[in-house]
Amino acid sequence: MIRLCWKLLEAVAGSCIRQRVEPAGTTWCRLGKPAPPEIRPACPGAGPRECSAWGAGCGSAQVLECRGPGDMAAPRDAEIRKDVQTYYGQVLKKSADLQTSACVTAARLVPKHIREALRNVHEEVALRYYGCGLVIPECLENCWILDLGSGSGRDCYVLSQLVGETGRVTGIDMTESQVEVAKKYIEYHMEKHGFQTPNVTFLHGYIENLEETGIKNESYDIVISNCVINLVPDKEPVLQEAYRVLKHGGELYFSDVYASLELPEEIRTHRILWGDCRFVSATFRLFKIPKTGPAKRCQVIYNGGITGHEKELIFDASFTFKEGEIVEVDEETAAILKNSRFTQNFLIRPVGEKLPACSGCSALGSKSVITDPFKLAGESDNAKPGCSSDVAGGCCL
Repeated sequence: MIRLCWKLLEAVAGSCIRQRVEPAGTTWCRLGKPAPPEIRPACPGAGPRECSAWGAGCGSAQVLECRGPGDMAAPRDAEIRKDVQTYYGQVLKKSADLQTSACVTAARLVPKHIREALRNVHEEVALRYYGCGLVIPECLENCWILDLGSGSGRDCYVLSQLVGETGRVTGIDMTESQVEVAKKYIEYHMEKHGFQTPNVTFLHGYIENLEETGIKNESYDIVISNCVINLVPDKEPVLQEAYRVLKHGGELYFSDVYASLELPEEIRTHRILWGDCRFVSATFRLFKIPKTGPAKRCQVIYNGGITGHEKELIFDASFTFKEGEIVEVDEETAAILKNSRFTQNFLIRPVGEKLPACSGCSALGSKSVITDPFKLAGESDNAKPGCSSDVAGGCCL
């Protein structure tokens, strides 16, 4: 049996409307735990329900989704989808055309190799970037990556360089004009990367139904998404599809926008603000790992060696691993490190079992796990929201 483990990586406060909020319609699916009762989705007619989005291992977790009473939401869903396509395909031509002043501050220093890859992206592709975070995880060599809502392809082209010529990146988007822009520059970027054979593909389709585009079960190591899931009326099929296409040990790594209060009707039905109510931008990483009996707390040592993170790996909001340092981690973090692509970079032992001696090793005690994006964002409230050209290529949506 397979289960889902999730981690909060980062969260920063944004600005648009003077209200504190949560996921702008973002689906919550927490293994074995109900979603926090104070969380309300910022989308039309949403409410909590039992979740089976991530398979049999999901247990009693609850999900918040854009469905009204009796699930009579199909006409409204179609209207929202059309509005999103019009906004991103016709109204927006570049980042400067965004119709809100909702910028997001970069929460972390971007590694040099990612900054260099960003500079290789064609100007037109970069100008049409509308994301809300940096969805470039670590340990990418030779990985197969799927981008949900890839737009003009900026993140895909960065990732295509980082996975290498033997890796593979696929982008899917429902806005045909965006897909056309992305496809236009495949040859340009492959020449920039020095690749003989293209390692990136762009598909026109819906992230709620990846099967329609021929994407097979357990075919990707990583699925990413950058401020797109909040735009989908029904979130549950998106998670179901991401779960289906991920390999065992695979990761869903996504940034999105969150709200802590249910939004008023005039905002939820506004064609622009409904899709851009920026209050907190957060990045989560969810791992598809085996459900193998009771997990144990462990002590781990990071061996180093991950490109761009050779000496230090910021894994999530709770754990930063330094090369050669002994760290005690909770059960879920231990399970993730054991069963994901990160296993080769760590030495892992149950608490109480002696780790091999290593020169320069230091030991850290157990730490509390941070899971609330609003608490994390509050810690960085002193920094004013802004935009980093190195990270986002302009203002963020």
